[in-house]
Amino acid sequence: MDATDIKILTILQEDASISIAELAQRINLSQTPCWKRIQRLEATGVIQRRVAIVDPEKVGLGLTVFVSIETSDHSGQWLQRFAEFVSAMPEVMEFYRMAGDVDYMLRVVVSDMAAYDRFYKRLIDEIPLKNVTSRFAMQRVKSTTAYSLAAQG
Repeated sequence: MDATDIKILTILQEDASISIAELAQRINLSQTPCWKRIQRLEATGVIQRRVAIVDPEKVGLGLTVFVSIETSDHSGQWLQRFAEFVSAMPEVMEFYRMAGDVDYMLRVVVSDMAAYDRFYKRLIDEIPLKNVTSRFAMQRVKSTTAYSLAAQG
């Protein structure tokens, strides 16, 4: 990736609906080379997909919960079952295997406490877990999907 690719990615992370003509103009490139660069970034997996970012509160999903999970079972079979089950839960927005005192971290988004309680019960009924700690977000101070690429260029 060169500086032009980074400019393209920076702009697309802010507005993926921008026209090729406008994008090309903003980075001082003609349309065809600009489009070919985007196609290459998509083909190589740098651009994974283009999506609309939805405001969770405006669609009735106002409760964000960070869920720390500890397990006693670290076998591959357990992890596969756990990963498949948790990944299929639509409330789980992000799912990480962690280093340190917590084994897994989830970001869960639901409508309210009752919805989280239903999620929690499904989780603990299906998978044997050592400890589940829930932390409830009171306010979203910053939320972005755009990576800072300036240092990369």
